[in-house]
Formats: sequence, C-alpha cells, structure tokens
Amino acid sequence: MPDSHSTFLGLLHTQRVWDIDLPAFDPATAPGDPLPLFHTWFAEAVAAGQPEPHTMSLATVDEEGRPDVRTLMLHDADRRGWHFASHATSAKGRQLAARPYAALGFYWPARGRQVRVRGPVREADRAESLADLHARSTGALASALVGRQSEVLASRDELVRASEAAWERAGAAPATEVRSWTRYVVEPREVEFFQGDARRQHVRLRYHLDAGSWVRELLWP
Repeated sequence: MPDSHSTFLGLLHTQRVWDIDLPAFDPATAPGDPLPLFHTWFAEAVAAGQPEPHTMSLATVDEEGRPDVRTLMLHDADRRGWHFASHATSAKGRQLAARPYAALGFYWPARGRQVRVRGPVREADRAESLADLHARSTGALASALVGRQSEVLASRDELVRASEAAWERAGAAPATEVRSWTRYVVEPREVEFFQGDARRQHVRLRYHLDAGSWVRELLWP
C-alpha cells in the first residue's frame, strides 16, 4: 500500500499547467503605464471565468527581515496604487508599520497570466479607511469587529461567541467604526506582466519607475 508521500507525489506529477489555448501578448502594444494594462488583464480574467480574480498574495517582512505571505482581496487599483485593507494590529499591519514595503502577486490560470507589483506602502487616512469598511458586507464588518487577527485563539467556542456578538452588533449598528481597520496603498515601483506560452517562450514585461517615468523592459523567462 503506497504511503501518503507517494500518493502526494503521484498526484503532484500528474498535474497539468495551462491545459487551455493561451492568448497571445505582444509587449510592443502595451501602454506606457502599467495601470491600464492591469485593468485590461483583470477584465479579461473575469471574462474568462477566472474564480476570484480579485484575490492576491501579499508579501511582507517582519521586524527580523523574515518573509511572510498571505492571500487577501484587492480593494482598488488606481493612480495612487494597489489597495487592500486589514487591521493595523494584525501581523501584516505590524510588519508594514516596521517595514512599509510590500509585494503583490496575482495569478490568473484561466489566461496563463501573472502580475507582480512591488513598492512602498502607505496608510490611507481615517476617513478613507472607515469608508472602505462600510462599503463592505455585514459579514465583513462583523469580522472586523471581532478583531484580534493573528492572536492565539484559546478555543473554537471563544471565536463562535465573539463572532455571534459581532454579527449582532454589525446588524444593529452598521455605521460602527473599527479604529484598527486600515486601508493600505502599495505605491508601485515595479510591475511585471507574465504571459504563459505553450512552448515555454513566456513573455515577461516589466515596468519600473525611473525619475518619475515608467521604463519598460523584457525579461528572460
């Protein structure tokens, strides 16, 4: 009888990547600014049926320089940068307070595409953070009201009690403020667009900011 590791390897080695017709991407047609291209690729991922295209990986480093990563939702992408939100008291919030620089990663296998964003992170003002919280669902407000993100949990029952109380409060007072809730903006210094190719002749187009202007360059895959 195969052990669990053999079973895992068997599954791992039989997985296929991009078992679809991949779109062409001519970097010569890319705009001079990465934001319009990101908007276009996002819309095409949605049209292709990509599940949860608004989710992304956020990489930070802690006070000792050790990397950390998690998946969360994109809240906006505009001329200021790529937006997300969390508690300032969470692990990511504390890490960003100590080292305000981050990297984002989007993966849209329905198109064989990735987008990577790197840059300094700033906090939005309180009004924008509050508006961000109240633009979301009752469940999102309830989750924010529970708070204590990344703290050690004594038991599942403790979470259930706190969550039920938060849901009740969120329903009764939807304008409740959560002081720790913070909207963050990653101000891009580098943005890379990766288009997969069936013959492994992948296209990597990187934008990097130089003296206030975007410079485009191709990278070897």
